[in-house]
Amino acid sequence: MIESLHHPTAIISKKARIGTNVSIGPYSIIYDDVEIGFNTEVRSSVVIADGARIGNDCRICTGTVIATEPQDLKFGGEKTFAFVGDRTVLREYCTVNRATKSTMETKVGSDCFIMAYCHVAHDCKVGNNVIMANVSQLGGHVHVEDWAFIGGAVKIHQFCRVGMHSMIGADVKLAKDVAPFTLIGENPPKVDGINKIGLKRRGFSNELINEIDEFYKILIHSGLNNSDGIKKFKERKSISPEIIHCIEFIEKSQRGIYR
Repeated sequence: MIESLHHPTAIISKKARIGTNVSIGPYSIIYDDVEIGFNTEVRSSVVIADGARIGNDCRICTGTVIATEPQDLKFGGEKTFAFVGDRTVLREYCTVNRATKSTMETKVGSDCFIMAYCHVAHDCKVGNNVIMANVSQLGGHVHVEDWAFIGGAVKIHQFCRVGMHSMIGADVKLAKDVAPFTLIGENPPKVDGINKIGLKRRGFSNELINEIDEFYKILIHSGLNNSDGIKKFKERKSISPEIIHCIEFIEKSQRGIYR
């Protein structure tokens, strides 16, 4: 910990475990049970409360609040945690609540970009390389898989899941699961296709993109229900790991998926 990197108005507990080359800006508050990795920048008026575990090379912007109590009436004051992975950026006035005893851990992964005024509620699990645009809100226990893109002012109901490499347009309200690789563009939510542009940018082959597209055409547009659509697609001689993941995601859905 290099004291010269800490603004004199910052309030930093001597019990906090802070790595090397961490800067802490004016009027920020760091509680006792906090861990911050090396090369992380904490800007002004940030609150990092007990139970926070912040990775390396992160950027925590003005007004952000991490690891305060969950907004859940069942919370009984138990010791729980909020994790933020390496190289993640939390822009201005984001809030990440720590978990309840249900899971003990709220998690935001590595290489995420969480834009201004976003909220990650208790017990959420946000994967790696996730982008949340401004004012997006995750209810409790929401799971977001790797590489998902959540548009501005999106509202996601508690216990919903958002699949990997999916894309959700601005101001959409979600109360069911979003299957991997799909694109939901507007209200009322429905699958408008697959996230082809995003998949191409991430190096997916044309062959794999076509297979994903074919899978969802059978699942959604053939007139079959989910079970029969999956059964029909399984008649193929070979199925990629990506499609196997889609099938497992859909079969495990408790809230149902958008079609």
